[in-house]
Amino acid sequence: MLKLDNIVTHYGNIQALKGISIDVKQGEIVTIIGANGAGKTTTLKTICGLVAPTSGKIYFQGEDITHKTTSDIVESGIALVPEGRRVFPRMTVLENLQLGAYLNKDKAQVKQDLEKVFDLFPILKDRIKQIAGTLSGGEQQMLAIGRALMARPKLLLLDEPSMGLAPKIVANIFDIIMEINRAGTTILLVEQNARMALAIAHKGFVIETGKIVLQDSAVNLLNNEEVKKAYLGD
Repeated sequence: MLKLDNIVTHYGNIQALKGISIDVKQGEIVTIIGANGAGKTTTLKTICGLVAPTSGKIYFQGEDITHKTTSDIVESGIALVPEGRRVFPRMTVLENLQLGAYLNKDKAQVKQDLEKVFDLFPILKDRIKQIAGTLSGGEQQMLAIGRALMARPKLLLLDEPSMGLAPKIVANIFDIIMEINRAGTTILLVEQNARMALAIAHKGFVIETGKIVLQDSAVNLLNNEEVKKAYLGD
């Protein structure tokens, strides 16, 4: 479904990605784990067209999207839930969700999609008129995921969804990620909480200083001694 082929990305003179190759098959949850500054977020930004790769190719459903605009990439079926949630703080919950559907002109479909989001996140329905900036961190994360789902993505990119959240909320968010996947959406998850990410993923990639140093099934990575020492606190 998604294939990154030898992607190199720079920020000015700094080489952030040094030949990244990743594949995500339809229906999978794939996770990228690694330390801060390893290149996880840059990988997602490069996929979305927010940062242009210096070289390499990105394919989505067989189509070369390497140099497409971000709006074209969203239209093709990829949506990003950014690190730090990035909800529009002065807009209501409903307005944030409606913005996620800005490419969809079918009002009946948008209404149907809203109901699906409210089924996943009942608390958002209770907060529908509330200003997004006044929501708790967990509620903002739910809103950010809901907003991305309003774009009807085939592939959902999640950047650090557990960041800054209480463990109980994190467990809830990860349950919902699995539910979204079971409903048919493929997921690429970037996450510092390696144990949680590998527990729900089908396969994983370990990134260090802009390079993929290890890839395997999530089960094997959970049991890998190097991964345990470096990322699982064992």
